[in-house]
Amino acid sequence: MVNNRKHGDRMRSYGHRQRYGYSHRNAMDANAAKSLFVQYAKITGVVALYWVISISMVFVNKYLLSSDDLKLDAPLFVTLFQCSCTVVLCVILGMIGTFVPALSSFPKVRFDYKVSREVLPLSVVFVGMITFNNLCLKYVGVSFYNVGRSLSTVFNVILSYTILKQTTSVKAIICCCIIIGGFIMGVDQEGETGGLHYMGVVYGILASLCVSLNAIFTKKVLPAVDNSIGKLQYYNNINACILFIPLLLITGEFQVLYVFDKITDPNFWALMTMSGLIGFSIGYVTGLQIQFTSPLTHNISGTAKACAQTIIAVCWYSEIKTVLWWLSNMMVLVGSGAYTHVKSVEMKQAHEANLKAMKAEDEEVLVNGKTEEEETV
Repeated sequence: MVNNRKHGDRMRSYGHRQRYGYSHRNAMDANAAKSLFVQYAKITGVVALYWVISISMVFVNKYLLSSDDLKLDAPLFVTLFQCSCTVVLCVILGMIGTFVPALSSFPKVRFDYKVSREVLPLSVVFVGMITFNNLCLKYVGVSFYNVGRSLSTVFNVILSYTILKQTTSVKAIICCCIIIGGFIMGVDQEGETGGLHYMGVVYGILASLCVSLNAIFTKKVLPAVDNSIGKLQYYNNINACILFIPLLLITGEFQVLYVFDKITDPNFWALMTMSGLIGFSIGYVTGLQIQFTSPLTHNISGTAKACAQTIIAVCWYSEIKTVLWWLSNMMVLVGSGAYTHVKSVEMKQAHEANLKAMKAEDEEVLVNGKTEEEETV
C-alpha cells in the first residue's frame, strides 16, 4: 500500500508538471503572438506615417508653388521659409532634449562658425537640391513629378564612378537603362498630353544630380558634426537660409512679396508653417522607417509610395493619361526597385566575402603559428 501511495503521489506530481508545462508554453506562445502583433502594428504605423507625410508634402508644396488661387511666384521664398522652420524646430527640440530627455533625443545645438564653414560645401549642394526640387514641382504636375526626378539613381552610378572610382555591375547598369527608358518615354508622353513644361524637366534633371551629390557630400561632412544627423540638419539649414537671401535679391522675389495680396493673410502663413513642419518631419519619419524596417524595405516603401502618389494625383486633378504614359511610370518604378534589390544582394555578397577572407586569414595565422612552434621544438 505504501508503494501504491508513493506511485500515486508521483503520478499526481507528474500530471501537475505536465499541466503546468502546457499552460506555461501556451502563455509563452500567446505572449510571443501578442509581441509579434505589436511589432507588425508599429511597422505598419510607421510606414503609413511616412506615406502620409511624404505625399502631403508634395501636394502642399504644389499648392504653394503654382496654385491659381494663391498666385505666388516666389519658389525660393517658400523654400527659405521651410529651412527657417527647420532651424527653429532644431533649436526647440534640442532645448527639450536637454531639460526633458525623455521627450526628445535631439542633440543640443549651438552655432559654431567653424563647423558651419565645414558644412558649407554640402549646404551649397543642399540649396541646389531643394531649390530644383521645388522648381521642378512648380512646372510639372504631381503625377509626373516622380518621373521628372527619376534620374537620381543613374547619377548615383555616374558619380560613384567619376568621383569615388567605384564600378557598377552589369545588372545595376541594366536597371539604370530601364529607368532612362522610362524617363524618356514619360517626357514624350507628357508632351503628347500638352501638359509638359520643358523647364520642369530640366529642373528635375538638375534636382536628380543634386540629390546624388548631396548623398556623397553628406558622408564627407558628417564627421564635422560628430556624425549627428540632427546637428547636420541644423547647420545645413542655417547655411541654406543665408545662401537664399542673395538669391531672393537676384531673382526679384522680394518685390514679388511686396505686392503679394495675401502677405498678411493668416491662412497663408498657417499653410506656410504647415509646409515647414512637414518638411522637417519627413527627415524624422524617414529615419524612423529605416530604424523599424531596413534600408532595403525603406527604398521599396518609397517606390510603392511614389506609385500611390502618382495614382492619387491623376485622380485628384482628373487627368487622362495614355497607356504608354502609365508604362513609362512602371518602367521607372520597376527599374528603381530592381536597382535597389541588385545593390542589396551585391552588398550582402561583398559582406560575406569579407567575412570568409577574414576567417581564412585567421586560420592561416593560426596554422603558421603552430608550424613555427613545431620548428622551434
